[in-house]
Amino acid sequence: MAITSANRLELLQIADAVAREKMIDPDLVIQAMEESMAKAAKSRYGAELDIRAHIDRKSGELTMTRVREVVEEVENLSTEMTVEEAKAHIENPEVGSLIIDLLPPMDFGRIAAQSAKQVILQKVREAERERQYAEFKDREGEIINGLVKRVEYGNVIVDVGRGEAVLRRDQLINRELFRNGERVRAYIKEVRSEMRGPQIFLSRTAPEFMAELFKMEVPEIYDGIIEIKAVARDPGSRAKIGVISYDSSIDPVGACVGMRGSRVQAVVNELGGEKIDIIPWNEDAPTFLVNALQPAEVSKVVLDEDAERIEVVVPEEQLSLAIGRRGQNVRLASQLTGLDIDIMTEAEESERRQAEFEVRSKLFMDTMNVDEVVAQLLVSEGFATLEEVAYVEVDELLVIDGFDQGTADELQARARESLEEINAKALAEAKELGVEPSLAEFGGLTPQMLVALAKDGVKTIEDFATCADWELAGGYTTIDGERVKDEGLLESFDMGLAEAQELVMSARLQLGWVTEEQLAEDAAAEEAEAEEADTAEETEA
Repeated sequence: MAITSANRLELLQIADAVAREKMIDPDLVIQAMEESMAKAAKSRYGAELDIRAHIDRKSGELTMTRVREVVEEVENLSTEMTVEEAKAHIENPEVGSLIIDLLPPMDFGRIAAQSAKQVILQKVREAERERQYAEFKDREGEIINGLVKRVEYGNVIVDVGRGEAVLRRDQLINRELFRNGERVRAYIKEVRSEMRGPQIFLSRTAPEFMAELFKMEVPEIYDGIIEIKAVARDPGSRAKIGVISYDSSIDPVGACVGMRGSRVQAVVNELGGEKIDIIPWNEDAPTFLVNALQPAEVSKVVLDEDAERIEVVVPEEQLSLAIGRRGQNVRLASQLTGLDIDIMTEAEESERRQAEFEVRSKLFMDTMNVDEVVAQLLVSEGFATLEEVAYVEVDELLVIDGFDQGTADELQARARESLEEINAKALAEAKELGVEPSLAEFGGLTPQMLVALAKDGVKTIEDFATCADWELAGGYTTIDGERVKDEGLLESFDMGLAEAQELVMSARLQLGWVTEEQLAEDAAAEEAEAEEADTAEETEA
């Protein structure tokens, strides 16, 4: 198969035709031809040689060359030569120069031609895969239409025009069945580049799929007048979306519902009858939660921002409605708001508050030796601990009906005396457990905290300095999409993460593990990162 002048231009025509068919750059096809011809030439002259092929992009003329590099010390006779040897080929050779010898035209045999064909096909396939990946990687987050090509083990293979995508069975809405040739609309969830080519993964259960469907149906969302702030789905059954309008004259809920429900119904039909609750979004978490629990009516909410938990009180007759079938309503509301929700009836809340009232009253009666009436008056005014009574401003005690200066002074004296006694017992217990003076004398820890730490093996200031802030204050870890509670050693003493971090850093500073300068540098770096993040968010907005 010698390449003559008659078929030089045919090479370029073939390359152009292949490039058009595969929708890749013609130069990539010519490069594949060059590589294949160089490989075929090596099979004739020797695989150890550095043989290169070049096809002229205008004339189609093929040039074959052998390349050797000038080096100081030859390690490979086939591809290298010394400066002295190179003088026979070029003038004034230097280390790094290339000696290029033109090879005579050769006749490609059947085996060499077949090998060249395989190289070309492989290179074209690689170029086609790269083209597909480049095309689809920037389309993540879009909705795409395709035709069902086949179904394998419940996974639907979708023809998306210039490639195939996979709609896995766990990304299908319940009870959905697709047959070959059916049209399907899905959300491009992920595009990965793998050895076997680009892998495009679709989803019909992703919350983003619903958001994109609303963007297609509601022009105000597409234009940015209305924004979908949160989406929670139980695919195929029910969903909730939180929307906000940046134009006071436009009702976000009404715009999403559409005339006679036409807009939301189009989305419902696409999702197989999935019921959708459209909720006005609010920056105030309790208000947004009340909206999210619709259609149930809420009597009261109590938000714990540190724990990202919220308590919801509903009337007895509204409890089942608030929880929903199999807990669906409260689960979706929790996903939508990002808060853990505890729902209780008014009667349950009343019982709990009464129990707390009795516990606190008994605490004051036992520790301060006061009668029940005085203890209940203190609890009614919001006092919950001995510390609050002992160290509060006297004026806050004098506002209680029947309390005069003498009564207030006496109550504070009894509270302080009781605290001293309790602290002395706790300190003695801590020392019995092995707490060393270095930790006992460290500021910021009460005797009761020392006992709790000692029971967990933290007995020296070095032990304390190795603790993480979440080990002391507790927190939450997300595992498989669910928030799991981490109990803190000092969480029962109402210690927050910021306070725990400050105490641990103080211990490390006292031990000389860190310096004031390092702490200042770390604080400055965190502040700079926060400013960069804020700037990035503003730029995106």
